[in-house]
Amino acid sequence: MVLTARILRAALARPAVLMAVSPGATEARLCLERELRQRGWPMAEGPAEANVLAMVGNPDPDDSRWTEGLWAAVPAPKARFHLVASRNAGTALDEVATALLRVPPMSATPVAPDPPHHSPGTSPEVPPPEKQHASEDHAGHGRDFTNDEAMPRNHHGAADERDFQPQHAVIDGRDEETQHPDDAERREHAGHGLPSSHGAPEGSDVHGGHTGHDMGMEVAGLPMADRSDDRDGLRLDQLHVSLGPALLDWPAGLILHLSLQGDVIQRAHVEQTRVRTGSVPPFWDEPWLRAASGEQVSRGQAARRLCAAHLDSVGRLLAVAGWQAEARRARVARDVALAGRSADDVVAALRPLVRRVGRSRTLRWLTFGLGELGTEAAASAGLSGPALAAGGDVWDRLALWIEEAARSAALCDKTEPLDSARQHDGPRGIVGGDVPPSQALLDVLPRLLEGAEFAGARLIVASLDPDLDELVSSSVGGRAPHG
Repeated sequence: MVLTARILRAALARPAVLMAVSPGATEARLCLERELRQRGWPMAEGPAEANVLAMVGNPDPDDSRWTEGLWAAVPAPKARFHLVASRNAGTALDEVATALLRVPPMSATPVAPDPPHHSPGTSPEVPPPEKQHASEDHAGHGRDFTNDEAMPRNHHGAADERDFQPQHAVIDGRDEETQHPDDAERREHAGHGLPSSHGAPEGSDVHGGHTGHDMGMEVAGLPMADRSDDRDGLRLDQLHVSLGPALLDWPAGLILHLSLQGDVIQRAHVEQTRVRTGSVPPFWDEPWLRAASGEQVSRGQAARRLCAAHLDSVGRLLAVAGWQAEARRARVARDVALAGRSADDVVAALRPLVRRVGRSRTLRWLTFGLGELGTEAAASAGLSGPALAAGGDVWDRLALWIEEAARSAALCDKTEPLDSARQHDGPRGIVGGDVPPSQALLDVLPRLLEGAEFAGARLIVASLDPDLDELVSSSVGGRAPHG
């Protein structure tokens, strides 16, 4: 018992954190990611490997059962907290760490943090012992819950170039710097999201008002195959799989329903989780929206935000591709830009990333031909910004992000005011138009996914990286484009 307690305390010194991020909480997410990286705490890909559930943002209380499904699937000992204000990220992690280390052996009563000392915007929680044991009953379903073994990393086969490692590999205690991402093709995709019940324990409807999409039968919470005609008129087995919303390196609030025949996506349907309507502008679009409202915003402020937004997207795509070391480098450069450092510092942080990604033949080969979207098709779909300018596949969109990030990094110290009389392109497209640019990205996403191999689905999503923050102010409910 003493040895078990010591091992448990050593493991909980660096607890794995699973983030469930709601649209509208980008700033809080960025602060939490930075805190986790500085502390050396790993980010969990699914509930089965998590010790802490971090609920970031303001989900709609009527649509919160999917978070309860996540919580039920996290094995004990565990804790959770709710983060709304970005300034409270460090305090929330301190309280959770203290609460976890105070948890006695499983047979005893766990000690929760003292409620009067919680910082505003956080609410740490440790479950009572009977719920801890109940969670252990669910822990055996953790891999089913996240489809850990559902999908290989890519659609081409094996590669033998250095520097790639799949997202789910554990090497030297999760040391990202020692990973070699170019081996991603030989491994499987991990943590791809939830079954069509979004990770609920058996018999529950965690997704509230988002059911009824003809997604097939379920047995013990697992989707079963049915029959459907394929593109050649043959009637074949069809499996229904859902990705999101609580998924590592995934757009906050996005839920993707897929119908598969073999490893080919026959149909895709997009929707989003419901959140409370907020008055805070989308974080990545904020400088241009402030300028449009009459505030004085410098070109350097806008360039800094554009650079950081693109690096955030680059980090997400590289992580999905399996190149964890360069994903980390992109996020460090992103945080340097957001910290207000000089243009020279931002350029210096970005330079190695530009060089290594630009020279990676394996990454180019891995993403070549995925999610083809020509300029004419993008324009007819109402797209603007990088998705329109790139006019190509996943690699083209990644290359454009890096090019624009490098160009913006050099402008971070510019003090000239931003011209508020004309429309500007933000990270996803024209800011302040009738339709948010991310809505156009969501509308075109099913078209890019249908007919693609399942292994490439997450790379296609990451190459568009829709920002659902842009949709929060216009609707509480999830608008679902039809695939």
